[in-house]
Amino acid sequence: MKRFISTLCIPLLIALQAEAQGLPVIPVGPDAYRMWDKWSMQRIGARAYMRSTYDRRGGNESADASHFLFMGEEDRNVTLDVAGKGVLYFVRTNHWHGSPWHYVVDGKDNIVQETGTSDPVNAKKVFKTTEFIPAKAFPQPLAWTWSVTKGADLVWAPIPFEKSLQLAYSRTRYGTGYYIYHQYANEKSLSRPIRSWNIDEAPAKDVTDLLNRAGTDIAPQNITKKSGRLLLNKESLQLPKINAGATIRAFKLTLPMDQALELERMRLQIIWDGAAEPSVDAPLCLFFGAGTLYNRDNREFLVKGFPVNIRYDYTNKKVELGCYYPMPFFQSASITLSGIQPGNTEIGYEIRYEPGKLPERHNAYFHATYKDIPEPEPGKDLTLLDTQGAEGHQQWSGNFVGMSFIFSHNGFLGTLEGDPRFFFDDSQTPQAYGTGTEEWGGGGDYWGGQNMTLPLAGHPLGAQNKKDARHEKDLIESAYRFLLADLMPFGKRAVIRLEHGGENLSTEHYETLTYWYGLPAASLVKTDALDVGDAASEQSHAYHSPEASPVEMIRSRYEWGIDSFPMKAWGGMDSVKAAAYKAQLAGKEVYPAHEENGRFTKGSSEFTIKLRHDNLGALLRRTLDYSIPNQRAEVYVSPASGKAKWEHAGTWYLAGSNTCVYSDPRGELDKRLYKVQTSNRRFRDDEFLIPAHLTRNQPAVRIKVVHVPQDTPLYPGTPFPRESAWSELRYDVYSYILPEFSSRKKK
Repeated sequence: MKRFISTLCIPLLIALQAEAQGLPVIPVGPDAYRMWDKWSMQRIGARAYMRSTYDRRGGNESADASHFLFMGEEDRNVTLDVAGKGVLYFVRTNHWHGSPWHYVVDGKDNIVQETGTSDPVNAKKVFKTTEFIPAKAFPQPLAWTWSVTKGADLVWAPIPFEKSLQLAYSRTRYGTGYYIYHQYANEKSLSRPIRSWNIDEAPAKDVTDLLNRAGTDIAPQNITKKSGRLLLNKESLQLPKINAGATIRAFKLTLPMDQALELERMRLQIIWDGAAEPSVDAPLCLFFGAGTLYNRDNREFLVKGFPVNIRYDYTNKKVELGCYYPMPFFQSASITLSGIQPGNTEIGYEIRYEPGKLPERHNAYFHATYKDIPEPEPGKDLTLLDTQGAEGHQQWSGNFVGMSFIFSHNGFLGTLEGDPRFFFDDSQTPQAYGTGTEEWGGGGDYWGGQNMTLPLAGHPLGAQNKKDARHEKDLIESAYRFLLADLMPFGKRAVIRLEHGGENLSTEHYETLTYWYGLPAASLVKTDALDVGDAASEQSHAYHSPEASPVEMIRSRYEWGIDSFPMKAWGGMDSVKAAAYKAQLAGKEVYPAHEENGRFTKGSSEFTIKLRHDNLGALLRRTLDYSIPNQRAEVYVSPASGKAKWEHAGTWYLAGSNTCVYSDPRGELDKRLYKVQTSNRRFRDDEFLIPAHLTRNQPAVRIKVVHVPQDTPLYPGTPFPRESAWSELRYDVYSYILPEFSSRKKK
C-alpha cells in the first residue's frame, strides 16, 4: 500500500514543483497515456527523434531494410544507439525479422522475441496468432504482431532509460525497423522521474484499459453538451457557436448510412478565437481517419482509432463519426460544414466541452491541415505541412500528432515505398526518418493488401489490387497514424514531408491531412550561432580548441532524398509519364552538393554562447561531418562571467557514420553479410539538450566539449574508414522559453 501511495504522489509532487516554476508538466512513461487530456500541452524542452534502417544513399535498397550502424558478434547488429536519459516510445519491425532482439537498457541486455522466431522459415504457415515474448511486458493494445497488423510487429509500451539505450538484431534478413524516443532538457518539469526499464514488470493496467476503449466515446460525459439535428438545406451550415473559453472533448456526427458516400466529402472547418483562417479545414471522411466511407465488407468499424473513429450502426442504419482530440480555445469556437449538396438529408451532431485546465501559454490550438496533391513533383518530397506562414503567423510551437492520408486513388500500393522525413525548428537533417509509408501506417509488406485498424495506426480501406475492386471508391487506398506518447514537439516550425515512391517518382494522387497542435508563438528562439572556421565568429565566441585541425572545406550533401534522377528504370509511374520524365530529367541533379567548412578535434573545445535570460533550458545544434564515426563527447557548462565552475551537462553522442553495413541475406537463418556502404551525405545536424538548471537566469554560458575516443569497429576485425574525432562546422544556439502569447492580442 505504501508503494502504491508513493507511486501516485510522486507525479503530483513533481507537477506542483513544475507549476511553481511556471512550467508545463510533461507527461512521461505511462503518464503520456494517462494524461491524454493534455495532448495539446506545450512540451517545453522535450525532443522526439525517429531513427531507422533506411537506405543511407537515398534509395530504397531492400525496402530500406538491413542497414546497420555497426556490428558486434554475429547476433549483435546495431540499429539504434543512444546516450543520455529518455524514453523509447515506439518500435516497429517487419514481422519477426531480426528477432531475438536485444533491448540493451542502461547496460542490461533484455532479450525480446516474437513467436515466429522459433520457425522463421515457415512462420506464416505455422502460426495463425503470434505474440511477443515475454508477453507480460508487451500486452495488447500496447503491442501488436503481424498476425493482427498484416505485416509488422509494433510496440508502444514505454521503455525508459537513464544512461543509455541500444537496440540490436540477432538476424539480419529483412531487418527493417524504425524507433521513436524522447529526451528532455528539464527533468524537473517531467510528470515522474525516469527509472530504468524492468522487463519483468507489466505496463500499468489502467493504460492498457484506456487504449482498449479505442472506438468508443472516451471523453468525459458529465460536461456541457450541445447536440441536435441539422437539415442540409444550404451549401454551408454552422453548428452552434461556443462563446467562452473551453476545451472540446468530443465532436460527433451521425450520417444516414444510405447517403454516407454522398456526404463524405463535406468540408469541416473550425475557427478558434475569431481567427481570420480556419485551423481545421478538411474533407469529412479524411478528418475522421479514412479516405472514403465506402465499407467493402460491412465491418462495424472502418476506423477504430483512439482519437477518431468511424462506426457503422446497422441496427439504426447510421454511420457514427467521432473525434476525441482535445481542442482548447480561449474565447470562441466556430464549426462549419460546407460543400453541401442541398436537399432534405438530416445529420446529427454532438459537441461536449469543459472549462480549460491549462494556461494559454502552456497550451496550443488543434489543427488539421489538408493538402490535395494530384501530381507530385518528381524527385522532391511531398510537403504535407510547413507551419511557417500558416494562418498568417511565421512561428508556431506545439506538437505534431498524426496523419490521415490517401496514397492512391487507383488501387496502387507500390507508392508505399516512400519514406517519412520530418524536420523541426530549422534543422537541415530530419529528426525523424522512416523506412516507408505503410510502415508509418503500422503495417508491413503493403499490409498484404488487407485492411486493419488499430488505436494508433491503420489501413482502414482499399482493395488488394485494382482488379479486385468492387466499387470505384474501393480503389481509394488510405492509412492513418496517430501520435500520443510518441508525439513530436517543435518550438518554432514543423515541416512534415513524405517521399512519394521509393525515389520520389510516383505520380499517384495524394490527399493528406496533418493533425497538429500549435500556438502562434515560439517556445524555442535562436539566440546565437558559432561558425567554426570563421575567424571573426570564433573570436567573438572566445572559441578555444588547442588540438583542433586546420580549417577544412567539405563539399557534400544532407540526407534529403535521391541526388540525381535515374538514367534507367523509372518505376512508380505510368509508362507514358515515365517516358516523358525520363527524356526530360534523367541524369539531372535533384539536390546539388554544397560546401561547408569547419574543424575536427581529438581534444576539447570551449566557446561562449548567448541565451535568453529567462530561458528554460537550451538546445545546442551542431552541424558536423558525419564521415567521422560514433562521435562522443562529455559536455560541461559554466557561467560566462567569473572563474569557470564546470558542471557536467551530459554525454553528446551520435552513433554510426555515413558508412554502414548492409546485410540482407536471402535465407532467414543465413549468416550475415558484410557489405560496406559509404554514402556521399557527410553533412548532418545533431542536437544536445542543455539542462535548465545550468542555464536559467544566465544570459550567456561557457561550453566545454571534451572528445571521448571510440574504438567500436564497423564489424569485428574491420574499423570504420576514419578515426574517432569530434567534428565542428557550426553550432546554432536556441533558448527554450514560455511562448509569448495572449489570445486577446492574437488578431
